[in-house]
Amino acid sequence: MKTNKFLSLLFLFITITFYGQEGKLFKEKKEQIKALKIAFITNELSLTPDEATKFWPLFNAFEDKQNDIRRQKMKGYLDRIEENAIDKLSEKEASSLLTQMETAEEDLFQLRKKFISNLRTVISPVKILKLKKAEENFNRKLLQQYRDKRPKR
Repeated sequence: MKTNKFLSLLFLFITITFYGQEGKLFKEKKEQIKALKIAFITNELSLTPDEATKFWPLFNAFEDKQNDIRRQKMKGYLDRIEENAIDKLSEKEASSLLTQMETAEEDLFQLRKKFISNLRTVISPVKILKLKKAEENFNRKLLQQYRDKRPKR
């Protein structure tokens, strides 16, 4: 009996430790990717020191708000449509989820519009276009690295 309790507690402790470390590793990877993205964008845009001091606070605030919208608004409906649950939705529920998706997408669009408007006071339109291209290139490279590291089937 004591052995079973001990083994149960040991298993629980190992599980909690594993998940805690997994979360820590994820956070470290996320920070590492963020640092790589900053370096990549800095290189691509060739910001002057004055531009950089004004650009990065705007960019970081935009990224944070964008992540908040995705996490808060989109997660709610993404959770409901996972695991083949779409077939189990009523038409009313599906319509409600579509409305939530549209609202989240509209919020993201408005956020990007405001961000670009704010950027116009800090960097040139050419550099704003370079930023968009740099973000796409960075994401493409990141995805390619992920694909290259993924085990082959």
